[in-house]
Amino acid sequence: MKKSVWIVVANRAVARLFRTSQPTGPLEEMDSFIHPEGRMLVQELVSDRAGRGFERFGPGGHAEDPDTTATAHEMTSFATALSRCLRKARTDGEFHALALIAAPAFLGAMREQLDAGTRERVMLEVNKNLVHLDAVALRAQLPERLFSTIDA
Repeated sequence: MKKSVWIVVANRAVARLFRTSQPTGPLEEMDSFIHPEGRMLVQELVSDRAGRGFERFGPGGHAEDPDTTATAHEMTSFATALSRCLRKARTDGEFHALALIAAPAFLGAMREQLDAGTRERVMLEVNKNLVHLDAVALRAQLPERLFSTIDA
């Protein structure tokens, strides 16, 4: 069985999945995932205004901040879904190594959501939003040699 490296290129709204089985070879796009809620503004995701708090002494009040914003929640939700997909692929033996290329905030969310076994397979992380690049341009952004040996 040949070694296979999967490359996940993502931001909070789109993820694309590539693979290669040659250390210096081209990338093959396998799948893409769209999370339209990742592009929405907070006011589009939340129907209610923030709750109101009142000062303990004297007149006045202020808007309460939620524990997490709706956009952060959606980003975590998308990262969780991708992580589950990667865990299943890892347990099915579909890849040997993984490269994560994501917008900085989303890369952090992915790190938090990956299980330990999948996290061990991550050989490269790039904190850039390169989701718009095609396979050839994306390959040019990666190290010349993705892995050193191929099993026949």
